[in-house]
Amino acid sequence: MRIIVGLGNPGLRYRLTRHNLGFWVVDELSRRWQIPLTRHKFRAHCGQGAVGDQKVMLFKPQTFMNLSGESVGPAASFYRVLPDRILIICDDLDLIPGLIRIRGSGSAGGHKGLQSIITHLKSDRFPRLRLGIGAAPSGTDSAGYVLQGIEEPDLRILKDASVLAADAVEMWLAEGLTEVMNQYNRKQNKAT
Repeated sequence: MRIIVGLGNPGLRYRLTRHNLGFWVVDELSRRWQIPLTRHKFRAHCGQGAVGDQKVMLFKPQTFMNLSGESVGPAASFYRVLPDRILIICDDLDLIPGLIRIRGSGSAGGHKGLQSIITHLKSDRFPRLRLGIGAAPSGTDSAGYVLQGIEEPDLRILKDASVLAADAVEMWLAEGLTEVMNQYNRKQNKAT
């Protein structure tokens, strides 16, 4: 089984904020794969299904971002899924809006949702797909920035990026991490 986790905050108030991009990607995958997120387990909205010959679980923790590991850790333990078979999808302040980057492991890079998952999995050796949101504007607090509503044209850019990220997830399932890194990280470098 593979667990695909989109990070975000629960509730309508946060639905269209930068910090919920992980949720947007999981919602896109749910639609594509016709895997409804109707189950409520491990403090998450989740759904299970098959994509090709792979069993997958789509997962949206409802713990709030900073406590995401409290949801992901027990699910990984229950299903006996190793960290390298868990893909975490989240926003990233250090990437320009619309760009994505995937890596197989690494530090949290200041992202509290990733840090919580590292703590609860007792490992940083899980793939993560990060969607760029850009740095907070001068004079704006980063915490406030990621939770603000998004206006055009950024909204369109980030919606397009969430579709691109869903494409990358499908490639990860079909072809593996190295192929996705070669395809999508290279595209990003050409764009910058």
